[in-house]
Amino acid sequence: MKKKKRKMRTGRGGKRNQRIRRNRRLIVLTGIVTAAALVYFTVIIVGLIKNLHGRSSLSESGPYVKATKLANETPQNVSKELNVNPDIINHIIGAGRRVSEALSQRPETVELTPENTAEFASINNCAIVDGEKIQIEATSNGIPGSDDKYYYLFEQATYEDEIAEGAEPIEKTYKGEEASFKLNLKKESADTRLFSKFSIAVKKDDSYIIVSHPKYINNPNACARHNYSGMKHRSIKGILPHPLRLSELPDLGVNYCSYNIPLSHILTTSGGIEYEYCGVKYHFNSQIMNDYDNLFKKLNDMGIDIAAIILNDANPSTYPEITHPNARSGSSAPYYMFNASDEGGVKALAAIGSFLAGRYSGTGHGNVSMWIIANEVNARKEYNYMANTDVNTYTAAFTRAFRVFYNAIMSENAGAKVYIPIDQRWTYNTEKTGDYDAKDVLDIFSSSIAKYGNIDWGLAAHPYSFPNGNTAFWNASKYVNHTETTPTITMDNIEVLTNYMQKDSMRDNSGNVRSIILSEIGYSSTSGEDVQAAAFAYAYTKMEKNGYIDALMFSRQVDAQDEISALGLALGLENTGGGHKKIYDVFKYIDTDRRKEFVSFAYSIVGKEF
Repeated sequence: MKKKKRKMRTGRGGKRNQRIRRNRRLIVLTGIVTAAALVYFTVIIVGLIKNLHGRSSLSESGPYVKATKLANETPQNVSKELNVNPDIINHIIGAGRRVSEALSQRPETVELTPENTAEFASINNCAIVDGEKIQIEATSNGIPGSDDKYYYLFEQATYEDEIAEGAEPIEKTYKGEEASFKLNLKKESADTRLFSKFSIAVKKDDSYIIVSHPKYINNPNACARHNYSGMKHRSIKGILPHPLRLSELPDLGVNYCSYNIPLSHILTTSGGIEYEYCGVKYHFNSQIMNDYDNLFKKLNDMGIDIAAIILNDANPSTYPEITHPNARSGSSAPYYMFNASDEGGVKALAAIGSFLAGRYSGTGHGNVSMWIIANEVNARKEYNYMANTDVNTYTAAFTRAFRVFYNAIMSENAGAKVYIPIDQRWTYNTEKTGDYDAKDVLDIFSSSIAKYGNIDWGLAAHPYSFPNGNTAFWNASKYVNHTETTPTITMDNIEVLTNYMQKDSMRDNSGNVRSIILSEIGYSSTSGEDVQAAAFAYAYTKMEKNGYIDALMFSRQVDAQDEISALGLALGLENTGGGHKKIYDVFKYIDTDRRKEFVSFAYSIVGKEF
């Protein structure tokens, strides 16, 4: 039976100012009493010692009466009267004063209220240390009033929004304006904490009350086995390759290739490559994995880095744990929303990410330096199906799945980069058609990642023309302008995207602009080969001058017949028969010293020199 969950109760309100003044008076009074008591009892003890040696009595002139009088005397008089070294008396009085001062500097106790409870404490760091421990550090303004002197730490699963009823804390520490916890990561265990989030609580009226926002580990790379970050390249030029024409890639001077990894290709229910993760055994198709191995090694040998795109096309009836419960039926899209809404889903996604990243990180199977999770995630209806819902709910489902993949991949390869992909519809009001604006999804995603523990995610954008067949993207369009509210982002206004990513709210923890790649961009030759070639030449030049684009993957090396038939788009450098279009040589020489020779024809088409 599924456990019911309850919300943690917040503390009762009170007359806060009166309580603060009363607390301060108590602190000062406690310090005075402590100091006086130290002297008083010292005098008594010394008097009693003398009494035991026959030098005093318990009469009216005995030590108790003398102590009362001497407590008000100077240290010199006390020393003289008791015949005790004055240094001892000074030491005792000094200790009393230090106690008093410490008490007066103790942070005030603050009453918990409905307004301040949820984020009374802030988890400022939740990180892996020494490869196998988790260090959690928090601060607060004051000490929360509660039943006892402790902060308690709770662990939550990825899919949990609240602490389950009956849940018990995993650690506790004394309350203060700073708090620290240290846990075992348990990376290889069935109950690994690699995908958990953590919250701080206090006990109030015999119930646990959460007083911090949950945070995930923000550096899963700290426990990685490998560290492959890719090769150094002289340009950003890349392409979606044709598997039968790989021999042309060196001639084209390709530095990057993108390649799809649909889950239906690599998963199997039994046999193949057995992979145990978090106590569960998974199976991968050995023949298909060998094919990827050979492909990736061949590309690497050509000096090409790979961006692998993980796509969920697995049959929901065969692999239900991989697909979100709200995406298992009613879809006409080729791909489904990943499932991080339950334990089985989290473990399955983590196993897939861990297996792939571990295999392609310098282990002899070929190397992948970039991982893209899903395709154009704002296109719910076309490419990332989930039953229609509001953009916040939809993006939250993707964000949880993304973090699982990120932690799994980075815990295997510390040098990898992991990207969220969006299309060119920036503020196009796509919800009318059942999709979401890329800007809305990106904003919600970025805010949630930061709030739950910032990580170094990257952005994979697809700034196609709009509509896609509008090859001459430089011509004026009602869909394109140079403001932050532009309906679409194409190569005509690509600076809108890179400027947006330079905002403080979008930067990584170190203040750096995140990695931005254009993992799909292409122009159709259906309007003529000259216009297609000119469009690429102008777009590539804009990318280079922009300075914030790490790589581009031109779509594609060879025309796809289904795209021509269904969409009228002939995006390749070559036609389906293998013939080179004019764009082939432009692509080949665009980043060489022969650039102008092959680009100058485009100036008259675009209307300016670039």
